[in-house]
Amino acid sequence: MSRPRALISWSSGKDSAFALHEIRQAGAFDVVGAVTTLTETFGRVSIHGVRQEILLAQLAAAGLPPRIVPIPYPCPNEIYEARMGEVVAQAVQAGITHMIFGDLYLAEIRAYREHKLAGTGITPVFPLWDRPTRALAQAMIASGLEAYLATVDLKKLPAGFAGRKFDEKLLADLPEGVDPCGENGEFHTCVVAGPMFSHRLAVKPAERVERDGYAYCDLMMS
Repeated sequence: MSRPRALISWSSGKDSAFALHEIRQAGAFDVVGAVTTLTETFGRVSIHGVRQEILLAQLAAAGLPPRIVPIPYPCPNEIYEARMGEVVAQAVQAGITHMIFGDLYLAEIRAYREHKLAGTGITPVFPLWDRPTRALAQAMIASGLEAYLATVDLKKLPAGFAGRKFDEKLLADLPEGVDPCGENGEFHTCVVAGPMFSHRLAVKPAERVERDGYAYCDLMMS
């Protein structure tokens, strides 16, 4: 029997990458593409600030056709929802029945996704849901996943964390109260290697900038 066809919501970070790995390991779905919002003004992945060329290199290494959703900056919620609605409608027409998310434990985010997809013909899937985040972070690292912190919230972490590797030393250095996976928005990552990729990406940290309360490390293809 053919497996249900699914898209993955791809942020460029570790959670969506590891969700893809877990879904493929389980074998229940045929993941046929990745949906990513890209801020038109900057040509970068929304929130994470990752360059489009790195995003495309990630998806090529993961064997996933990109479904890029361009959004303005700033982006009113009605524009975001309208453009995501178009992607969902196109997916349904293509026979896709599920969408995979890397959310970990924020109940309001999950409820929002479930509400927006209700009645569309697309069922949300949360393969990492409610996993203890320190153990999950360690499992990611142990799997061979490599990532850099692309963005940090300066209210929660010093700017020097931007550009650091997501590894055991980082976990040990995180201040008290910071989630090991950054699920509360403390940091966002960019994955450069792991079991979900066919090869490691040649990416290195470059300039660090601070803007609007965040520190961004400009990751570059080398």
